[in-house]
Amino acid sequence: MRFWRDPTESANSGQIAKTGQLQPKAGVSPPLRQTKPDRQRGLWFHPTDTPVFQYHCQCHSLWGQMVMKTNIPIYTKKVLSIPKDQAPDPEQPELFLKKLQQCCVIFDFMDTLSDLKMKEYKRSTLNELVDYITISRGCLTEQTYPEVVRMVSCNIFRTLPPSDSNEFDPEEDEPTLEASWPHLQLVYEFFIRFLESQEFQPSIAKKYIDQKFVLQLLELFDSEDPRERDYLKTVLHRIYGKFLGLRAFIRKQINNIFLRFVYETEHFNGVAELLEILGSIINGFALPLKAEHKQFLVKVLIPLHTVRSLSLFHAQLAYCIVQFLEKDPSLTEPVIRGLMKFWPKTCSQKEVMFLGELEEILDVIEPSQFVKIQEPLFKQIAKCVSSPHFQVAERALYYWNNEYIMSLIEENSNVILPIMFSSLYRISKEHWNPAIVALVYNVLKAFMEMNSTMFDELTATYNEKKKEKEREELWKKLEDLELKRGLRRDGIIPT
Repeated sequence: MRFWRDPTESANSGQIAKTGQLQPKAGVSPPLRQTKPDRQRGLWFHPTDTPVFQYHCQCHSLWGQMVMKTNIPIYTKKVLSIPKDQAPDPEQPELFLKKLQQCCVIFDFMDTLSDLKMKEYKRSTLNELVDYITISRGCLTEQTYPEVVRMVSCNIFRTLPPSDSNEFDPEEDEPTLEASWPHLQLVYEFFIRFLESQEFQPSIAKKYIDQKFVLQLLELFDSEDPRERDYLKTVLHRIYGKFLGLRAFIRKQINNIFLRFVYETEHFNGVAELLEILGSIINGFALPLKAEHKQFLVKVLIPLHTVRSLSLFHAQLAYCIVQFLEKDPSLTEPVIRGLMKFWPKTCSQKEVMFLGELEEILDVIEPSQFVKIQEPLFKQIAKCVSSPHFQVAERALYYWNNEYIMSLIEENSNVILPIMFSSLYRISKEHWNPAIVALVYNVLKAFMEMNSTMFDELTATYNEKKKEKEREELWKKLEDLELKRGLRRDGIIPT
């Protein structure tokens, strides 16, 4: 049997009976009340219901276990004051530290009926901490940094639960929301306020917010709960901005996550959020770009287009690509050739996304770079225009509604028109969708206005080739017919 005692009493101030009750001596405070569930948790209650304890508790969650020891009141009734003009209470810093330590206690939210009162106490305490760190001044002393990081680490770093379905599809299935979010949200909110505080000193915090901390933070981006990933995005962005020494490490670890995602698992829930962070990071790169940044673009960002779940993060990926090209236009050719290399063959939805991204790139391309890639680019566009899937054809034909792209095409019509003409002319006669036919006629009209002489030459050449092709097909039919007649004369029945 395990016995518990009030930590305010000395070791010999009372005797413990086998019933588990503390027997008081004369002149000491009234005995503590204890129920069976309280005894199992190691909690003693004074008549005022203020819980104090000396406990060794095992805090269980469904996927992890943590053993914690402390000698402080679990949830003190004293509320942190928020001083405005008056001098701060000298007890406030100590009370702040105690409440941070109290919030290290983890509760099992998978059991919705257990420890309801204690869960509410912790939620209330976390709210106090958020308000206190937001408004109070002088609360971030050197002693608070390790306690803040410890409290945050105890609450957010955990083994993520497996997906409810082995065939989880982020596009179709509902995500599994974090059961402990009522506490987690306040912990994240507190940590963000901590990082954004005017009193925050990175020189002190770097002792505790180190590479190990960042690595564990990045692992949490695989959480299925989009609310948590949104908070993580803000936290990581603040850490990247505050800690210069961690920047290269953060970029390297994101690089590793993406490579593992592309070439091994094809599953990571936080790709969109990491790309969103990268978009702002790339925007701040100094010129000229380092070789490692260019390699990241070509070896990591471009291959990200190959994964099946591209639609979940394509907008953020396209933004990162465009940011790189605005920084260094000379990267345009390897980027577009990389897109041509990974162009989807059987997925119309991905083709539409590729065409949208290509238009964003063409919006920022320089004329000198356009000349280098115009031939492979418009050969691919001609294939898209010829696609039987009307959305692919329509998206490609919309390029001619873009004024800047039209100006580039007009300057290089002598190269682009011969590439596009045969596909456009054939589609205008054969495509099944009348809306596509109407768009094609508009494009042909635009080409005619750009370079009427070449347009007439290409029309004549196309018609001549078409007649020649029809003549060859007719001769082939006649030859086949003559062959069949010859076989019949010889008594052979042709099949």
